[in-house]
Order: sequence, then C-alpha cells, then structure tokens
Amino acid sequence: MNPWICALLISLAGMVGGVVNALLTDNKFIVPKLKNGILCPGFLSNILIGATSAFSSWSFYGSGASIELAKTTATVRQDISLTFSALAGAFLVGVAGAKWLTNEVDKRLLKESVKEAAKKEISPDKCDKIITQSPRKILEEIQQA
Repeated sequence: MNPWICALLISLAGMVGGVVNALLTDNKFIVPKLKNGILCPGFLSNILIGATSAFSSWSFYGSGASIELAKTTATVRQDISLTFSALAGAFLVGVAGAKWLTNEVDKRLLKESVKEAAKKEISPDKCDKIITQSPRKILEEIQQA
C-alpha cells in the first residue's frame, strides 16, 4: 500500500476522533472564537488536532515509524500494511489529542471565571446552579450575575 494513503487513512481516523470529542464536549459545532481573550477552539480545531495527533503517534510509534520514504538503495520498496488496530489507535489518539486541547481551554475559562466571581457577590443557590454547567457557560453566567 502506498505510504501516503496509509497516512491519509490514519489522519482521517484522527479527524473522526476530533469530531467525536467536539460532540462530547461543550464545543459541539461552534467555530473558533475569542471569549475574554481565551481562544475557544470549536470543532475545526478539534478535527485538526485529532488528525495531527493520530498521524504523529502513528509515524513516531506505530507501523509508520518503519516506513522509508526516500530510500534509494533498495530496488523494491518494503510492503506496507495498515491494520484495523492502527486505525482504531489513530481514532483514540485523535479523541485524546482533541480532549487535551479542550481541557486546556476549559482550564483557562475556569480561571477567568474565578477572577470574575471574586468581583461579585453570588448567592449560594445561584452558585449551585452555575457549577453544574460547562466552563464556557459558567463564565457567561458569572459575567451576567
């Protein structure tokens, strides 16, 4: 199999992982935007990070690590195979890579929320309601309080 087709399939599996992460988190299908100076990635960034993570993992540690792309001394290029486990691994790495990005953004949003909450007086009932929401919604609720 052509190594570039393998790389494309691995990247596509990572992209699907990024989409799954976007659907499971608060990102859903929002486009990247700034919120209080914090870049919220949205689904496009999740897809890009998922593909990049999967391709990097496959080419560093998976079967892609042994592929010689520019070998000129051999007369026949080595056979390349792509297994279902490599695609499944790429999918999981795509989810995990996109999740890492999402967690970093959520952490920054929560820090900004704490900074905003310190400036306001919020009732315990309102506080109990706020903390059950996503980090982006928490910041919005605190700003409106």
